[in-house]
Amino acid sequence: MNITKTKKRRGLILLLLGVIVLLALYPLPPQTPIQYYDRQSGLLKTEKVAGEKWLVWLYNNPVGEATLWALAKRKVVSFVYGNRMDHPSSAKKIQAFVEDFDIDMSTAQKKEFNSFNDFFTRKLKNNARPVDTSSTVAVSPADGKILAYANIGKSDFIIKGYRFNVFSFLNNASLARKYLDGALVIIRLAPCDYHRFHFPISGGISPITRIDGDYYSVNPLALRKMAEIFCLNKREFAIISNPLFGDVVMVEVGATMVGSIVQTYTGNFVKKGEEKGYFKFGGSTVVLLFEKNKIRIDEDLLINTLKGYETAIKEGERIGAAVINPIVWKKRLLLPVFAEIN
Repeated sequence: MNITKTKKRRGLILLLLGVIVLLALYPLPPQTPIQYYDRQSGLLKTEKVAGEKWLVWLYNNPVGEATLWALAKRKVVSFVYGNRMDHPSSAKKIQAFVEDFDIDMSTAQKKEFNSFNDFFTRKLKNNARPVDTSSTVAVSPADGKILAYANIGKSDFIIKGYRFNVFSFLNNASLARKYLDGALVIIRLAPCDYHRFHFPISGGISPITRIDGDYYSVNPLALRKMAEIFCLNKREFAIISNPLFGDVVMVEVGATMVGSIVQTYTGNFVKKGEEKGYFKFGGSTVVLLFEKNKIRIDEDLLINTLKGYETAIKEGERIGAAVINPIVWKKRLLLPVFAEIN
């Protein structure tokens, strides 16, 4: 009797495993390629995605979705994988990665690296990313692909039907109210991008606020399924105060396999273009929130976003200009101290 029950139990387990394997191997639905505009040429290009098959499986297969819920979004998985990328043995992955994604290494300060993360968080030569120094201009804080919205309250975010929830994103109701009708800029960093982030404007800076969360992928392949990812992932932010741009919230968002977000700046006063920090291995995102009527985002970025496309951008490149109040501008000229922050 016991032998029969044991055989039945084993049979059920084998049947269940068989069903799981079949589901895991079920053909994935075809994905629309990720396309973006190259800002310099104006051409529409197709992005090559690192780990594309893995991402599609995680977000479009029932077994993949279960794996995502159980493991992939967890901090411990990203932490462990991030530590692996710190190990000297990971350095052997660098050359193939550089060749596969055609990464320009001529701009890097050094050519030899101790680990993959050492390469991933590489610094660039001082002249590699020219910064628009005009005091009335805000610049991109990172290399990546950008989406821009002039008014959060009037724009659907990423996926039609999902509206960006600034309250959930900042986890601070009183602060969020300041940005309900403000501008939103999202810079997505793919694994092949330069992964240090810089200040988009100059000014006084608040202490860092950290919000615990998960580690979902921020790739569009994932966002197509879960637009609310930015309000679920780990993130940290600071507020940069500038006489022209007002209080600008700068947020770094973690993602799958991001070992950590590292802040490298010091002090309570920062300068446009200077380094703020870096992401360890993985794709990541920097988000900027501007108060209403403080910035006029460049038209090409808004038009491309409206059409549903990101725009490739480099750190230090202009993204918009301050909406100048003549009275404020006149006062600014009379206060030399403001000149020092730009």
